Amino acid sequence: MNNVVLIGRLTRDPDVRYAAQSQMAVCRFTIAIDRPMRQGNGEKQTDFPSIVVFGKQAENCEKFLTKGLLVGVQGRIQTGSYTNKDGATVYTTDVVADRVEFLEWKDKASQGQGGYRPAAPVNSAPMGQEEPSQIPEGFSAIEEDIPF
Repeated sequence: MNNVVLIGRLTRDPDVRYAAQSQMAVCRFTIAIDRPMRQGNGEKQTDFPSIVVFGKQAENCEKFLTKGLLVGVQGRIQTGSYTNKDGATVYTTDVVADRVEFLEWKDKASQGQGGYRPAAPVNSAPMGQEEPSQIPEGFSAIEEDIPF
């Protein structure tokens, strides 16, 4: 079994490139994840796994994610190696994401001012009354019944 679930913040903006032959989008980014245990001196330790996303989901990551946003990633660990320009073998470990959840959105109006908000706002309406849904920019609501 090879399954991993991570929650962390992007350390930089996602980088999207397109495969030469298939023109499939390939998105790469790194997230920061604090370890639950502290060192003996009380300092936090942080891991920085590399994430790889393919296809339409890769394009959505480029479009909606920026440095500092909180994301959830579900996928698998994949190792590999290549020979660098100096002839040395470099070993890699990546998380190949099957699913990326946007846990925060960046408000376009407050870009650059730290205007983060949760992706799914908490409903603050009184019991029995629902607030109108908030749909992030770039998405649309489907008003018809879905048969599944």
